[in-house]
Amino acid sequence: MSLIEVDKVSYAYSDGSLALRNVNMKIKRGEKVAILGPNGAGKSTLFHLFNGISKPKSGIITINGLKVCKKNLVKIRQMVGMVFQDSDDQLFNSTVRQEIAYGLLNMGMSGKKLEDTIAWALDVVGMKGYDDKSPHNLSGGQKKRIALASVLAMKPEVMVLDEPTAALDPRGVYKLIKLLDLINKKLKITLIFATHDVDTVPLLADTVYLLDKGSIVMGGTTEEVFNQKELIRKINLRLPRVAHLVEILGKDGMLNVDSLPLTIGQAKEVLENHRGS
Repeated sequence: MSLIEVDKVSYAYSDGSLALRNVNMKIKRGEKVAILGPNGAGKSTLFHLFNGISKPKSGIITINGLKVCKKNLVKIRQMVGMVFQDSDDQLFNSTVRQEIAYGLLNMGMSGKKLEDTIAWALDVVGMKGYDDKSPHNLSGGQKKRIALASVLAMKPEVMVLDEPTAALDPRGVYKLIKLLDLINKKLKITLIFATHDVDTVPLLADTVYLLDKGSIVMGGTTEEVFNQKELIRKINLRLPRVAHLVEILGKDGMLNVDSLPLTIGQAKEVLENHRGS
């Protein structure tokens, strides 16, 4: 059984217009899933349904077999942690320690277990020793890590991230990708993220869903989805830059590849094979 199942889910705004239309999706435990789509495609709306922030007009969402509905919200929100696009929307306490302790205290945790959990979460995200700092005085990358730590401390099974690399510089993006990969592999947390930064998707995602005008237009492995070049461009997205470069070289007759490379490492292998042939 899938960890997350989205079955024929639609969502309507207050004026009756549909933001999501008959969405179907299955996510396995431990997967790293990217949701891609242009602005207004419905990505954030879908994320709000995963832990009950919003309620679907029709259809059912289940997390580990448990239906997302009012009576199950406490359990659902323990299983599904949300990391918002803007960390300032998530950080509202005066110190980092208070920020991470907030959710734990609401769960009834106290004493040594509370302190150990705070220390563990800060250590995982590389922010050990920041307990007494104000989160509002940290850099964008540091704020992102504290937001992650506050969610990790709750020991969720799923982490949902809306535009996780937004407002980060290239080094910050690289460090965040490594951290999220570590969280997935070491802590066995399923990752679901939306991003406009398609270059980061092949570095992190196993599976990609394309969302356009509230509907899923394709789902598959990262390689399967990004090799559908016409579909990608039809919904106003682009290929990763490495893939686009190799595509251009192919059109110019300089390379002949069956499948586009999506990362620098894959492109290097293609070029080495071409040179050796």
